[in-house]
Amino acid sequence: MKILYLLLLMSMFLYEGRLSAQSPFDLPPLPPSENYGDIVIDRTAKATKGTPVYFSHWVHRVKYTCRVCHYELEFSMQSNETPIVCDNGTMKGRYCAACHNGKVSFGPKDEDGETCSRCHDADSSSGGRKFNELQNRLPKSRFGNGIDWSRALNDGLIKPADSLSGEVRELVNVRNLVLEAEMRGISYAVFPHRTHEQWLDCSSCHPELFNIKKKSTESLRMINMIRGDSCGVCHLRVAFPLDDCKKCHPKMRNWGGY
Repeated sequence: MKILYLLLLMSMFLYEGRLSAQSPFDLPPLPPSENYGDIVIDRTAKATKGTPVYFSHWVHRVKYTCRVCHYELEFSMQSNETPIVCDNGTMKGRYCAACHNGKVSFGPKDEDGETCSRCHDADSSSGGRKFNELQNRLPKSRFGNGIDWSRALNDGLIKPADSLSGEVRELVNVRNLVLEAEMRGISYAVFPHRTHEQWLDCSSCHPELFNIKKKSTESLRMINMIRGDSCGVCHLRVAFPLDDCKKCHPKMRNWGGY
């Protein structure tokens, strides 16, 4: 009877895709879907006794590709590494202030007074209704915030600007990379260059995160990714998480673990 009960529990986990806790890797727990991709920027908040900035990736991702902020506006791919100086919201026209200037988007002040609290607010509970509306109209994903962003882009359901200047890039047709796994029993991984180039810029990954030469990046291992290196820079916090094994390892079984 006890064995039957254990088998029943295992079948339930398999059905719901929650066996990641059984994997040889200690994957970090995922937040609620509406909070996945949220970043708290507090690099100088403690020193200045200020309030951290709460940044929602999904809000911005509908309007702009990742390239706009991480290439044109020079935000680091690592959170809290960009030397932002608020300067009462002006930032000398750089970083957030390139858009949050009262013209493109709300600025530090409007006709009703200051709007600082719209950014300097670490409460992630706001925006839930808008997120649910967005999630319901876009293609679904099993992990992360439950949205298949690449499919939404390819299907024309979202049309994020790729440049603040309106410039349209010609994408380089770089072939997919097939990467053989070093662990026994793990199928190969596929890296789609074009999908990443649609959202990012080559310089977002090369050479800081990955060497140009194939198989020369030491951090390209699952244990390093879980620590936030290489693919883990994005695929722990913003892009679909490492729990979604089949997105990278197409020959793996269709459940969320190794």
